[in-house]
Amino acid sequence: MANNYRIYINDNTLFISEVLPEQKEKIQQLEFQDFDLQTFYKKLKNGSKKSYLFLTKNPEETFNKLKKNCEIIKAAGGLVESANGNYLFIFRNKKWDLPKGKLELGEKMKEAAVREVEEECGIKVLKREKKLCKTYHVYQNGSKMVIKKTNWYKMTVKGEPKLIPQKEEGIDEAVWLDKNHLAPVVKNTFPSIMDVMRTGGIL
Repeated sequence: MANNYRIYINDNTLFISEVLPEQKEKIQQLEFQDFDLQTFYKKLKNGSKKSYLFLTKNPEETFNKLKKNCEIIKAAGGLVESANGNYLFIFRNKKWDLPKGKLELGEKMKEAAVREVEEECGIKVLKREKKLCKTYHVYQNGSKMVIKKTNWYKMTVKGEPKLIPQKEEGIDEAVWLDKNHLAPVVKNTFPSIMDVMRTGGIL
């Protein structure tokens, strides 16, 4: 089975798939020939929430061509569950988020995920479990287009420790939330975080 890709550009979604994705929203099909990611990025209106699609027999090949002219940044993060069955969320840059960060030199994805959770929230991870999913996010850094790939892991902690948000990373708050009380998060988070929550079975 071929890899299919879901790439977020702000609140817009770019699919690379061999089949039409199942979704209610209207999706606009694009032609890959002569496609320029930077031009496309600049044309997207701020605040738009549209879906676009490259329909291709080889999604992986198309994705590799797309990222060829981009800087690739690898990151990792965690969906953390306490012994009480609550989940860890952080409030950063006026949005609800999950703890995550870039890999350090020579670091593996799974190691980075645990380190970032521990550093950003002041806790000790008891167990890193399975990889939940990976998300892709596009943004511009100077004149360069960046594709950020983030691997997400399920994690657990002993008890429900006090959280210490890492203020120097712009984290204003870190909280434990019951999965039946996630409405504030759903209302004000990123599409990629919604993907992680769905994959983790809390939505």
